[in-house]
Parts: sequence; C-alpha cells; structure tokens
Amino acid sequence: MTLPRSSLISLDDTPYYHCVSRCVRRAFLCGTDHYTGQCYEHRRNWLESKLHFLASTLAIKLCAYAIMSNHYHVVLHVRKDQMDAWSDREVIRRWHRLYKGSLISQKFAAGEVLLEAEAKLLKEQVNLWRSRLCSISWFMKNINESISRRANAEDKCTGAFWESRFKSQALLDEHALLSCMAYVDLNPIRAKMANTPETSDHTSIKQRIELTRQKKRTPKSLESFVGIKQDSIGIPFKLEDYIELIDWSGRIIHKNKRGHINNQTPPILERLGLNNENWQALTTGFEDHFQHWVGTEHIVARVCQNHGYQRVPKSHIPLTANSP
Repeated sequence: MTLPRSSLISLDDTPYYHCVSRCVRRAFLCGTDHYTGQCYEHRRNWLESKLHFLASTLAIKLCAYAIMSNHYHVVLHVRKDQMDAWSDREVIRRWHRLYKGSLISQKFAAGEVLLEAEAKLLKEQVNLWRSRLCSISWFMKNINESISRRANAEDKCTGAFWESRFKSQALLDEHALLSCMAYVDLNPIRAKMANTPETSDHTSIKQRIELTRQKKRTPKSLESFVGIKQDSIGIPFKLEDYIELIDWSGRIIHKNKRGHINNQTPPILERLGLNNENWQALTTGFEDHFQHWVGTEHIVARVCQNHGYQRVPKSHIPLTANSP
C-alpha cells in the first residue's frame, strides 16, 4: 500500500532513513548498456559528487551509499540539531549554495540594510529554507533533478529519467540502522561488481576504508561513527567494528571468493543479538523483507499506533535482539 510521504518520513519517529531511486524502463544511470554498448560509467562521479555536495550543505549526513547501474541507495541521518543551531545568515549562505535565493536575500548577503518590510519577508523565507535544508524530500529532489537534466542532455532526449517516487524506509533502531547500512555497502558485492569492500567503487565503505588508511578526518558530508558515547550525535558504533562486520558479511555472501569463514561471530553481532542466518538474509535482501518502517516489532507497532494505523506490517525476518 502506498502511504503519504508525511507519514513515512517523521523525525519524531527516527532521524535515520534508507532511500532508493531507480531509473525508468531501460534508462541507464551508470555502467554499460549491453544493448547499445554505450558506457555511462562517468555518471557515477556526477552522482557521488552531488551526494557529498548536498550532504555538506544540508543538515543531512550520509551514513551509507552505493551507486549501481540503474539505481542508487542512500542511508541518511537528518541532523536537526545542526539546523537548529544555524543562524539566519548561515541558512541564507547555505541556501545560496543551492539556489539564487531572492532579491532580498541577495541584498542581505551583500551587507545592505533592509527595510522593515523586507526584513519581515526575509524572515519568512529563511524559515521556509531552514525547513527544506533538513528535508529528505528536498535532498532527493535536488539530486534527481540535477542528474536527470544532465543525463537527458547527454542522451539528447526528454522525459522522465527516474521513477516518480523515491522509496524510503524509516530505520527505527540500531538493529535496523546497522543491517541497512551493511545491505547498502554490500550491494556491489552482491551484484558481482566488486570482490571486496575496499574495491567497491562509489560506495561509502570504500571511502571510509581509504580515509582510515590515509588517517584522514571524516568529511563533513559523511556521518561519523561515534561509538557508544553520551551526548555524541552520529552512528552509534565504532568504525573498526563496522568495517570488520562488512568484511565478515561479505565473506558469508561470497564464500567461494573470500576464503574460509571463521565460525566465531564478531562481537558486535553478539552484542546486538543477531544470528548468522538472519544477518545473512538481512544484508542480501533488506528491501524485500521490510516495507516502510524497519525496527524491532514493538517499536514498529508503537510508530504505527502513533500514525493511526490499525495493522502492523509484518517482516519476513525477525529484527530483534531476542532472535533465536
């Protein structure tokens, strides 16, 4: 059942969301069209650059992403705390990175004195822009419009490039967040586009591994792994544990390519109560097993109740710390 976007994306439920956009019909986002031989590989750079640009401009950070041949995945963290801390001048500066703004905002940015009526109108504009700078719908809209224009211009055609709506899933707890991030980062390996996480081009896991190797700081566009720390906002795991988990999960999916699998489960899985069978299924078919809300059963039930739904959607796999 198609649900209104307002009920699917609610910061009162969770700040973490998994979004997917797919091309229409046989349109190619990236890769090589086997029918025509046309190579569209360069479009991966378009999309990856746009993702990082937007994530460094909006109050939305990238937890994970993977750019495939005819679709892309992103796991987003809406940082309302950052948006609330921005001054009106900062909101205008960031909005001007995306759009021209208005004559009044341009006048304000240039340091000119505003009339009282102009200042009042600018305040209304800033409030609207502030809300859009932490909107997942605006994030996805900005990306898809930009890429579709460039792709259509390159293909010398017009019309829809993307499906009408991007798919979104609310990640309601740490179990859902971790399994979805792993599912996204392992997409190229599942599709046999790469053999290891460090060779999975145009994915967040490869970028994080390269940053770790080079001992560089995490860019502003990528959400940081903060571990279990009080008063710290970010991904509630250690980066080292996550990289180990991705490598372990990749070995399970591709036993014949990555050597022998140690039977000992990584500590992070034991702490979260996820068993091998369920974890393998989650990281190979996350979209198939869940619909709009992803989390332990009681959390999903609570969210559905808050939104006035009488029936709670059932997943094919139990996402719970007490899984057998």
